[in-house]
Amino acid sequence: MAMTLAGTVERRLERVLRERMRDAPVVLVNGPRTVGKSTMLAALAGSMGATVIDLDDVATWEAVQADPALFASAPSPVLIDEYQHVPELLSAIKAELNRDLRPGRYVLTGSTRYGSLPQVARVLTGRVHVLDLLPLSQGEIGGTAEVFVDQLLEHPAGLVTAVPSATGRDEYVQRVVWGGFPLALRSFSDDARARWLRDYVDLVISKDVVELSRVRKRAQLPQLLRRLASQTGQAMNLAEAARAAELDRSTTERYAALLEAVFLIRRLPAWGTTLAARVGNNPKLHIVDSGLAAWLLGLTERKLAGREPAVLTEFGHLLETFVVGEVIKQTGWSQRLIEVGHFRTRDGIEVDLVLEADDGSVAAVEVKASSRVTGRDLAPLRLLRDKLGQRFVGGVALYLGARSYTYDDRLHVAPVDTLWRHETLVSQHTPD
Repeated sequence: MAMTLAGTVERRLERVLRERMRDAPVVLVNGPRTVGKSTMLAALAGSMGATVIDLDDVATWEAVQADPALFASAPSPVLIDEYQHVPELLSAIKAELNRDLRPGRYVLTGSTRYGSLPQVARVLTGRVHVLDLLPLSQGEIGGTAEVFVDQLLEHPAGLVTAVPSATGRDEYVQRVVWGGFPLALRSFSDDARARWLRDYVDLVISKDVVELSRVRKRAQLPQLLRRLASQTGQAMNLAEAARAAELDRSTTERYAALLEAVFLIRRLPAWGTTLAARVGNNPKLHIVDSGLAAWLLGLTERKLAGREPAVLTEFGHLLETFVVGEVIKQTGWSQRLIEVGHFRTRDGIEVDLVLEADDGSVAAVEVKASSRVTGRDLAPLRLLRDKLGQRFVGGVALYLGARSYTYDDRLHVAPVDTLWRHETLVSQHTPD
């Protein structure tokens, strides 16, 4: 299977962005560096006859820094790339919106999570719609329009098909290890991809983290990131990470918040804490991209091809991070409002991913890094189904086997590639 990208990939969030511009005066696109925010903004500018204000450009930054109100008052739409470099812009935009609240006036992009800068928190409350543009989904890479999330919430039995999966374990390992960063996928060797990921982490920490906060122990941030990567797909344990990175607890908490703000880590919140007294409330930790997680952990395709028990356990956590990332990407372009979290009781019963739609319906996903699923593996989904009654529309265990089937009432088993196997697009790539 060739994973290398050869052209520009159409991002499904672009359609959502254009739709939101019809409703909200400000649309802000968050996301990690190099995932395509600037490319998407440039395409929007080209179709609307507008110009992008690029704040990564030093001359432009100096001009905007000197007079943010001048740029905020430009004719609509005002398109600003990497807005966080001049946070004063948001106050100038707010002043403009006090005079004119027409939808579609501003589109901003940023590599720092909105609200993480003290200067921008709550400035545009009620006037901004925030979208997250994440690394490429497997459907975007391969040219399929994924419908897994919508199918799971609307008709989960439809995930069961008579056609077996042709995806083998080696291909799953490759997809997990390569991840979804476009430039990493354009690297033609493992060494080139590793160098790119190393340089990427260095850039984000040296530029974006330092811009967010004065960091006294910057050299320890990469070490902390690696310690947190060892917890990917598991309950977040900052005390353990603090000891391993030789940092005090308060510093570790602050640095973890910074790593989350620049889209290196993701906290998946606990869901259903009101269901019972014994439901836990600790978040789970996921590195934002499974390829980045694999690199941080030193896990290569060759190493994962072995059968060492410790490595197999690490692959299980990586696979969960991969699946969680794919599902979260799909929620970003779903027509429904969907909250995501994980469910865990204090005696260790856990559901990897819970999705709650705006109508109160709930679906769930369990991830198994094995070629078979047993009744015991489905016990957490069964527990959640029984607690929720009719609110529970369906649960699916995604595994590395080939066949899909219904195991029990509203409980199904399907291959992991069910995430992206639906509805082939006519055209996906645009030549460079």
